[in-house]
Amino acid sequence: MTAFEVGAIAVAGFAAGVVNTLAGGGSLLTVPLLVMIGLPGTVATGTNRVGVFVQSVVGALRFRAEGVSGFSKSLPVLLPLLAGGTLGALAVAHLDDATFERLFGIVMLLLLVPALWPPRTASPDGVRSDLSPVMSAVTFFVIGLYGGSFQAGVGLFMVLALARAGHGLVLANSIKMVTIAAFTAVAVAIFVYEGQVVWAPALVLSAATALGATVGTRIAVSGGDRVIRPAIALAVVALAGRMLRLY
Repeated sequence: MTAFEVGAIAVAGFAAGVVNTLAGGGSLLTVPLLVMIGLPGTVATGTNRVGVFVQSVVGALRFRAEGVSGFSKSLPVLLPLLAGGTLGALAVAHLDDATFERLFGIVMLLLLVPALWPPRTASPDGVRSDLSPVMSAVTFFVIGLYGGSFQAGVGLFMVLALARAGHGLVLANSIKMVTIAAFTAVAVAIFVYEGQVVWAPALVLSAATALGATVGTRIAVSGGDRVIRPAIALAVVALAGRMLRLY
């Protein structure tokens, strides 16, 4: 990698770490950037998963240090997420790169709406769950399937689903970090086995996203995601156009 590429990955990784900790969608910055510097689509997403895993572990621990622990609350959703995430990672690891990049571009455009409007709950302490146990299992299995395949934006879906399950927004973010760390660990193992991780950018991303996650946990409680979200939406439009070969 050139010095410029290292710097670009570090900046994007830091921003992604902050955004992923606040709500989700940071991979909309990092995966297209990895593609733009020359990594094939599936290798870019595999490489990105290493940074996502490190950032999620750091974020989960930082939330716990701030007195908002999602470890015990993550258990009911963890099994369906792991099942879906494993199937999703296995499927995307065998897609050809051209198909993956176009699918990813379409996914980025579809994620513009949740990127612009953050999820909300009725109170900081959470609300009564709107999901039955069966519906909850199905919902988190589908989220895991998507997260294993594309990763980008899965945090947004997680927070929305956890809010519907009765958790306040801050606690939902903490639970999200724990569960994403768990199923991303499985995805990383699959991508490493398939030879779809490039370690130099992965390590730069890991350091940058870990720092971003540390900062993001402090911003999360104050609702700072409302400031970051419009900038992310603009980046999604630009990068989606690039991935879809619109310019």
